[in-house]
Amino acid sequence: MSGSRTALLLLAYLGYLLLGSAAFWALEGPAERDAARRLLQGKWDLLGNYTCLQGPALEHLIQGIIQAYKSGLTLQGNTTSLGRWDFVGSFFFSISAITTIGYGNLSPTTAIARILCIVFALFGIPLNLVVLNRIGQLMLSGVHKCARHLQEKFHWKKAATLLTRTCALVTGLLLFLLLPPLLFSAIEGWTYEEGFYYSFITLSTIGFGDYVIGMNPDRTYPAWYKNVISLWILFGMAWLALVINICINVLENSNDLCQCCKKKKKEVEQDLRDSNKSSTLGLDDVESCTTKDTKSKGPD
Repeated sequence: MSGSRTALLLLAYLGYLLLGSAAFWALEGPAERDAARRLLQGKWDLLGNYTCLQGPALEHLIQGIIQAYKSGLTLQGNTTSLGRWDFVGSFFFSISAITTIGYGNLSPTTAIARILCIVFALFGIPLNLVVLNRIGQLMLSGVHKCARHLQEKFHWKKAATLLTRTCALVTGLLLFLLLPPLLFSAIEGWTYEEGFYYSFITLSTIGFGDYVIGMNPDRTYPAWYKNVISLWILFGMAWLALVINICINVLENSNDLCQCCKKKKKEVEQDLRDSNKSSTLGLDDVESCTTKDTKSKGPD
């Protein structure tokens, strides 16, 4: 029974991955091909309009610009923008490393920094899990305290627990998913949909890196911005982990409920069979007694 359930779970997992792969392939594949075609056409148009440019030299310059952008440098006229590896930027990188978000837009380039990153993440990731677990327990403890207070004051039982959990869920949605996109729209210039997308991708530690805060060289960011976002990431991950655990518990409980219902159904069916057998035996006994009485009386 356990093996069949595991196989069914693996098949569902594989089917879910295949479904997502097919959807992203159908949606993003044409856009990627169109972007590649436009990029190649732009290159040939540039070489055609400026015949003094050499193809290999242009490609070398483009590769240098791409590598510089990956390192956090951008060209602004005759100067370059710095600031990704200042103390605030380094602190944000440290947060993204130990939380395993890993945006991919910024990474160490020196050998010593890469070795330090490995050691730092090796001890930092377990520490981060302990901190997130502690914050989650504090959040859950606060929810339980509110539920007990409502139960004592209003003499509610199940309604108090349901109300406090609903309030905690709605409050978390507002603080960590629904309101932050407004801040990102004001400071980063993103749309609300882009800010919401960044919020979920960050808190779920997916971290694609297509949207990252504080990376636009044309904008001036407040000094507190990255520090506040770091705290938002820490508490938001703890809250989202709680929500995911609740969803897992609901799925497991629903599975147990299905198993319990099946067991009850079998017991009821067995009881019905037993009752039918007993009623059939009772009828046979009645018929047998009637036959015996008839024989004992005999003809008058």
